[in-house]
Amino acid sequence: MTYQEHEKTIQKTLNFIEQHLTDKLQLYSLAERAGYSRFHFYRIFRKIIGKSVTVYIRERRMTQAAKDLITTDRRVIDIALHYRFGSQESFTRAFKKVYDMAPGRYRKLLKKLNDKGGSNMVANSNAPVGWIMTGEAPSDYETGLDNRIVHSGTYSAYLRSKDEKAWGFATLMQQIKSDRYRGERIRFSAFVKSEDVKGSAGLWMRIDHSSGEVLAFDNMMNRPIKGTNEWNRYSVVLDVPVKSEVIAIGMLLNGHGHIWMDDLCFEIVDETVPVTEQNPTEDLSEEPINLNFES
Repeated sequence: MTYQEHEKTIQKTLNFIEQHLTDKLQLYSLAERAGYSRFHFYRIFRKIIGKSVTVYIRERRMTQAAKDLITTDRRVIDIALHYRFGSQESFTRAFKKVYDMAPGRYRKLLKKLNDKGGSNMVANSNAPVGWIMTGEAPSDYETGLDNRIVHSGTYSAYLRSKDEKAWGFATLMQQIKSDRYRGERIRFSAFVKSEDVKGSAGLWMRIDHSSGEVLAFDNMMNRPIKGTNEWNRYSVVLDVPVKSEVIAIGMLLNGHGHIWMDDLCFEIVDETVPVTEQNPTEDLSEEPINLNFES
């Protein structure tokens, strides 16, 4: 199987995990569902996601448990058992390692913050620190931080249309110098969740020359995110030419919808990870066809 085929298989596995976080999830059954041996599944999952499947499942359950603490009135013990922690004590120990406080204190603190703020989303014209929002029609969109819909940790970033009439696209992005990455292959990946995306959404990365010439580019338009989808991992991979000056990364939304992005990763990878750059001549014929319109 190619790397892309492995990646699609792991994406299907992530979808299954999201739908069954409160069920008993065993490595051998996940491997069997993916069509791999247990060892091969463990190795491929870790290579693509960057952590073991056991750690990934535990982190997702912890994140959902934290969400339930501030969005429901369920007892801590009930939440702990619901997400398959053995006891309230084991849940509390694990929770403290991630959030630096006990579940009960976390609930009181976050509920107070939400009550005062009135909304779980923090929108601002400056976007999250280090990021900018731009595009064809940024006034039709808004961005900010969300502390209830997260993949892990405390916040995710979101980008959403203000209404059904949103046109063009908007992007949440940042740029860096390419100096330390010249001659390398880099991967920009993130976990993305979507809701009612009518047009398209996705991650993107572009590498530019100092003159502004685009040297490499991928915006997932050949594999766009559409509709409503639970958290899943997506990536774009490009080679950085030695004559490059700037690398830009971001997520984009084209038309009506709402997307969240969390757990981003920007890293150098080896040549076993194929580039995702779109080839503009990939679907072209070698020679002109049907020149007399008789075919």
